[in-house]
Amino acid sequence: MPLASAATSVDGDLYTWITELARHSPTALDSVVRVWSDYGLALFALLMLASWWRSRSTDPARTAMALCTPLVVVAAYLANDLVKSLFHEQRPCRTLHVVTVEACPALGDWSFPSNHAAIAAAAATAIWLTDRRLGAIAVPAAVLMAASRVWIGVHYPHDVLIGLVTGALVARLLTIAARRCAPAVTRLRDTPLRPLVATR
Repeated sequence: MPLASAATSVDGDLYTWITELARHSPTALDSVVRVWSDYGLALFALLMLASWWRSRSTDPARTAMALCTPLVVVAAYLANDLVKSLFHEQRPCRTLHVVTVEACPALGDWSFPSNHAAIAAAAATAIWLTDRRLGAIAVPAAVLMAASRVWIGVHYPHDVLIGLVTGALVARLLTIAARRCAPAVTRLRDTPLRPLVATR
């Protein structure tokens, strides 16, 4: 079975239903979802910054986790993009030719799995493991980011689901491993770089 046909058979009907719902929804709602889908990753950058800031008053292991979060997110993106390069799944808006909220990406801009979903899930997972209070914001935001990618028509539901899983798994492994950098953080607290890893 061709890859495009296989992807469509998985959840093509659900994708079509969602995009039809989006097409008949108020323009204001579609605009909000589009803006969130395009620029919402900036929220995760702010949450990572807040997580680092708050971690400086906690144990060195937590500070190490917060400092490593940007690297964790980059690693999750690279892992997800590697999977994407192996499958070459065409965007559903090109395969199914539906009317979508956002213009369909160019040919060769592969769909599976979703990079946006992977990045959001990686950031949310790392933040949750470091700071539960901020994680309570990041986790639902990651789910909303994934859902928005289907709503605007650029991904199948399975694209964002696997993106979420990939990002979360990579982030969990690497964030827990980052705790081993705690001794380095402790040493930095006795140097001029102390403000980066401690409050005073």
